[in-house]
Amino acid sequence: MSNKDNTLRFIVSEKENGFKLKEYLKITAQLSSRFVTKAVKEDRIRVNHQKLTLSYVLKAGDIIDIKINREEHQDIIPEKIDLNIIYEDEDIIVVDKPNGMVVHPTKRHLNGTLANGLLYYFQEKGSNNIVRLVNRLDMDTSGLILVAKNSYSHMSLSRDMVKDEFVKSYLAIVHENIKEENGIIDKPIYRVGEGTIKRIIDERGQRSITKYEVVESFKEADLVKLTLLTGRTHQIRVHLSSIGHPIYGDALYGQEEKEYITRQALHAYRLEFPHPTTDKIIKLESNIPKDMRDLIDKLKK
Repeated sequence: MSNKDNTLRFIVSEKENGFKLKEYLKITAQLSSRFVTKAVKEDRIRVNHQKLTLSYVLKAGDIIDIKINREEHQDIIPEKIDLNIIYEDEDIIVVDKPNGMVVHPTKRHLNGTLANGLLYYFQEKGSNNIVRLVNRLDMDTSGLILVAKNSYSHMSLSRDMVKDEFVKSYLAIVHENIKEENGIIDKPIYRVGEGTIKRIIDERGQRSITKYEVVESFKEADLVKLTLLTGRTHQIRVHLSSIGHPIYGDALYGQEEKEYITRQALHAYRLEFPHPTTDKIIKLESNIPKDMRDLIDKLKK
């Protein structure tokens, strides 16, 4: 597969000779049914520069081209916001989100979100992109957010999130010293009810797995590296609280501690993932933010 001029190109191999186009796109190209349906409807698929049906029987050497870009609109108000862009190419963009910023507009937060700022950024560059979030962070969690620039990249990254090559790691400062310096927390997480955002450990919930490693220990706290093996809402916060080590400043699963920090001391510091079109492994890191460094200084004293 190659990606040139916003067009995906696949060349049919000998072993794929005789595949129907629909079969090839699903099995070999690993495209979702939704993506293929939209591409067909919008007339963006060609085989050897010809428009053919999905039942067309492919021959070795056939060239399949799929246009990625399409006219799109998003009901988000573009807003000039300073963004810390860590990485960008024609398919993806990664932003280091500060704490206190909402990722996507809600009824309570129509403006000032990461999506508002990104849409303005895209329009300023003359790019026909909308904001497709691959991962999300709570308002008061800082760190790396991965955004796809087109529907193919979003589909590919969302599909690959379950692979071992897709790694999301965090740094947290927790109360007290964890007895085991590394381990795995494997506990189901359940949403209590529709009227609350709080989650609990409950057998009715989904299996949730977090890998942890103590990076540095202080008198009454640890700096911990955490890697998500599943991706549940509030997973790290719930899991750490459940083992008796809530995150400093986490008012929902611990306690508010403004004398130490004004939000939960949690930072999404590392992303590692296969690029949606090249399959090259992208590795990105973000420095621990100032308020968490200040908290560490207080704990050391």
